[in-house]
Amino acid sequence: MTTTERYETPLDQGLTADEVAQRVAAGQQNDPLPPLTRSVKQIFRDNLLTLFNLINVLLGALVLVTGSYKNLLFLGVVVVNTGIGIFQEIRSKRQVDKLALLSEGTIDVLRDGQLTARHQDDIVSDDLLELHRGDQIPVDGLIRETAGLEVDESQITGESTPILKATGDSLISGSVLLGGRAMVQATTVGHGSFVKQLAHSAKQKRRSASQLLIIINRIIKVLTFAIIPLGAALFVSAMLRGQSQNRAILGTVASMVGMIPEGLVLLTSVALAAGAFTLGRHNVLVRELPAIEALARVDVLCLDKTGTITNGQLQLDRVEPLANVPAADLQTRLAQLVAATGDDNETAQAVQQAYGSPEVAAQDVLPFSSGRKWSGAVIDGHATLMGAPEFIFDTVPSDVQQRIQSLAAEGYRVLLLAEAEQLTTPKPTKPRAIGLILITDELRPRAKDTFGFFANQDVALKVISGDNPVTVASIAGRAGIAGAQQLVDMSQVGANPDYAQLVADYNVFGRVTPQQKEQLIKAYQEAGHTVAMTGDGVNDLLALRQADCSIAMASGSEATKSLADFVLVNSNFDAMINVLNEGRRVINNIERVASLFLIKTMYSVALTLIFIFMSRSYPFEPIQLTPISSLMVGIPTFFLALQPNYARIAGRFMKQVMEIAAPAAICVVGYILVIMAIGTQFHLSFATTSTLSVLITGLISLNALVMVARPLNRFKVGLVALMAGLFAVIFIFFGPIFSLVSLLNWQLALIYLPLMISVIPVFILVQDGLGHRILSKIRWR
Repeated sequence: MTTTERYETPLDQGLTADEVAQRVAAGQQNDPLPPLTRSVKQIFRDNLLTLFNLINVLLGALVLVTGSYKNLLFLGVVVVNTGIGIFQEIRSKRQVDKLALLSEGTIDVLRDGQLTARHQDDIVSDDLLELHRGDQIPVDGLIRETAGLEVDESQITGESTPILKATGDSLISGSVLLGGRAMVQATTVGHGSFVKQLAHSAKQKRRSASQLLIIINRIIKVLTFAIIPLGAALFVSAMLRGQSQNRAILGTVASMVGMIPEGLVLLTSVALAAGAFTLGRHNVLVRELPAIEALARVDVLCLDKTGTITNGQLQLDRVEPLANVPAADLQTRLAQLVAATGDDNETAQAVQQAYGSPEVAAQDVLPFSSGRKWSGAVIDGHATLMGAPEFIFDTVPSDVQQRIQSLAAEGYRVLLLAEAEQLTTPKPTKPRAIGLILITDELRPRAKDTFGFFANQDVALKVISGDNPVTVASIAGRAGIAGAQQLVDMSQVGANPDYAQLVADYNVFGRVTPQQKEQLIKAYQEAGHTVAMTGDGVNDLLALRQADCSIAMASGSEATKSLADFVLVNSNFDAMINVLNEGRRVINNIERVASLFLIKTMYSVALTLIFIFMSRSYPFEPIQLTPISSLMVGIPTFFLALQPNYARIAGRFMKQVMEIAAPAAICVVGYILVIMAIGTQFHLSFATTSTLSVLITGLISLNALVMVARPLNRFKVGLVALMAGLFAVIFIFFGPIFSLVSLLNWQLALIYLPLMISVIPVFILVQDGLGHRILSKIRWR
């Protein structure tokens, strides 16, 4: 059916309930927004069907062949780890889904003569939608009625230049209304609409994955290619040396289980999911888990004034006449202008609250645009305009400019009321100033405390606003933002300014266009900064898309909320303190505890390579690794990952590995070789040498655990003491279960006591020696 043949829904009535039911039955209903989280089925599938789980199952099958069923205990650790991962992600999913529902916007739909707010999946074909500035169009549609409309179709064209639309024009889903109001009839809904074909294309630029997960996955990738050939080589070597098949299998399984850092990826994912859950309790919707890490690494936070520094509740203080125009006339013309344009932004609402919304017939209308920064209407043959003076005049008259500057210094947001010959763009023809509109905006109650916190956390605050820079600087100064006096009027910097120099010289940017906001963010990034951007309006879209991390207010436009990484459900910027702290806690803790997982991986790989060429059996059985894996790594890391740790992200992942994991792994390999030599000298059994190997490996791992837990507090001391106590209990009371011989033997004590006493000083010596070698290499380079 063509546009001209399409059913025209009555503009005063909309669809009836029967017509809606018919379209729903015919499948002409729109689709819901894509979910932010995976389904429960996907969570189970992705946590269960992993490469390492497959390897563990195959290793378990090999152990079954030996008949040594207690050596299957390592599978219990795998099951528990996987179960924790599934539980945490489902818990996080429920929290995120609940907040997503709260923050999801609605569209005004006309049905049976009543305008009601509905979710986008309630829309059916031929519904009449009343759209406003800031709305993102959920379906393809036809404009049935408008006084003037500006649309951002950058999803389709790639160009962010506003496009003027009139009655009879079509609208493409995914577009954003930059100005005006319109009644739009839905023409294509569901999968046929453009936005569905682009798979919710508001996010043109995908965020990169978690840097931490990228590093960990690289390690996993290397291990994937190493585990199987190393295990096969060890098995073949053992069989060629005449070992029994069962002993060769158990040794091979122990080496391969040791090489798998089964909890590392899980712990990282669980920590991020737990972070999303915690933030949800503070009414922060996390749309992408890696964004938690991205914000934790932020060192520049760019703020829009309204809604972040101020509470966003604008009030019209007064209209100050110019050119001897009576104040009453100005008030009438201003009220008529706002009523004619149909704008519903904060400024328009403040005017309507002060002067009402009279009935008016306009001959021509230009609604407010973030790019143009003024609105206008021709009423009774007179063109009246309201907006930023710098964007109405090529050169603002000096007397007007002086008055604006003095009012802005008092903290007023000053807009110009003018008349012109014609409403031409980008500037009107022959404008004449007739009045100044004085708007007030209060600071948020806790603004000073919040910005002070960020300053103390080494996060530089920059203010990027479309308002007068003097006004913005005045408000920023009252809020305690450092460098507020370093301000620049971006309307005066020319078409091709040096953005690198601008971001180096200034902290407050006023009269900024959406394109300039994007370029400023890019300049900070090119200077080596990780940048977060806050915003709530369509003028912030380009900057939010460019930033490393984007934060939107739930009270803002649908377009910004669909784009942002975080949505502040209560539109309370103070919640950003929780977001930054949570991100830093997760990343700092994972960077520290990851070294514990890699100790076992590193010494297992080294021992496998060594024992391929040795005559003795691999020093462990699978069950003997369980006390080390669970008590020295799995259990304590889970608790340590949830501890407060709000220091700035230092990106020390590999440094932590070299400081803790590498020395510990070297010590384990060295001590085991010593134990093997002692075993050969004194003809000790495999059970005895493997028991000594487990004991010393556990003590070295305990020493590494103490280092990771620093700085110590009561909880951490108690945790380490509990793990050490349980480790001792296993040796004293449950040795046979874990294939360990009794240590209550004075002859054996003559061997293990000196080894135990030497662990700490040897670890310190190896760590210091390794550290000096690394530092010398860095200096040499």
